[in-house]
Amino acid sequence: MALKIKEVAKTKELFTGGHRACAGCGCAIAIRQALLAASAAGYNLVCTCATGCMEVSTTIYPYSAWKCSYFHSAFENSAATCSGIEAAYRALKKRGKIDPNRKVGFLAWGGDGGTYDIGLQSLSGAMERGHNMVYICYNNEAYMNTGIQRSSATPRGAETNTSPVGKVKKGKEQQSKDLTAIMIAHNIPYVAQATPQDHRDYMNKVVKALETPGPAFLSVFASCNRGWRIKMEESLSILELAVESCYWPLFEVENGKYVINYKPKEKMPLVEFLKPQGRFRHLLAPENKAILDELQAETDRRWKRLLMMEEATKNL
Repeated sequence: MALKIKEVAKTKELFTGGHRACAGCGCAIAIRQALLAASAAGYNLVCTCATGCMEVSTTIYPYSAWKCSYFHSAFENSAATCSGIEAAYRALKKRGKIDPNRKVGFLAWGGDGGTYDIGLQSLSGAMERGHNMVYICYNNEAYMNTGIQRSSATPRGAETNTSPVGKVKKGKEQQSKDLTAIMIAHNIPYVAQATPQDHRDYMNKVVKALETPGPAFLSVFASCNRGWRIKMEESLSILELAVESCYWPLFEVENGKYVINYKPKEKMPLVEFLKPQGRFRHLLAPENKAILDELQAETDRRWKRLLMMEEATKNL
C-alpha cells in the first residue's frame, strides 16, 4: 500500500506536540511520521519503547505524547516486551476474545544504544522467533540521553564524552557496526534503512513493514542537534547530506532481494556531510586527514557492496 500524502494530512495524529524532546529533534520527527503512516493505513497500534531520549521526553508522568497503546520497557528489552504482547494477542485472538477483523500492528522502538548494544540479544531473539512485529531503531549514533557517550553505532572519528578529542585520542577509534547487515543475516522478510528527511520513502516503508507477515526491522537515521553539534534548523538538511554522500543509503531488503531506493546522480564527498557537525570539526585539521580518508574509504566500501548485492539479487 502506497500512502497518498493528501490523505495522510487528514489523518489523526498519534504522536502529539508539546513533548519535551529538543526543538528539531530528528528522532521525534521519525516517531511522528511512523505513527502517522500507521494511522493512515488503518492500524490500531501497540508500541513499546526502550528507555532513552524518546521515552524520557515523551512520557514524563502523568503525561504521554503517545495516543496509542504504549508500554515503556527497560533499556534492553523493547523487542522482548513487544514480542510478548504480540504472542498474547495471538493467543487471545485464537480464543475468540479479540475481534479478528481489527487491524492491529505492533511497533517496538529503541535508540541505537538500546538496539545496537544493550538490546541486541532481545532484538535478535524476537526476530529469530518470527513474531509478527516491526522493530524501528532511531539511530542518532550515540547514547544522547545520558550525556553523549559513544555506542557501537558511533562512526570512526566522532567526538563524544567517552571518545574525546585530545593530544592522543582523536575521537572514536573504531568504525560503526553495520546493524542493518546483521538483521538481514537473520533472514527475516523485511529490512530497510530510511531517514525522516525523505518522508515519503520512510512512511511507505513503515506501512510495508507492518503489512509484511512476520518480523520486520527498520533503521531510521535521526539527527541529534546536541550530540552532533548542529543547529536545530539543520536537523533534516544534514540527513539529506548523509544520503547524498552514500553514508546512509536508502534501501530495503525484501525476502532477500536488495533494492536501493535512491542513487545520487553524483555521489557527494563524505566531508560535505561531516563539515557542518561539531563532533567532526577536528577531522578538518590537516593532521587528521588520515582519519577522514578512512571514513571515506569505509563509506565507499559499504556503498560498493550494496550495489553488488542489488545486482546479485535482482532476479530473486
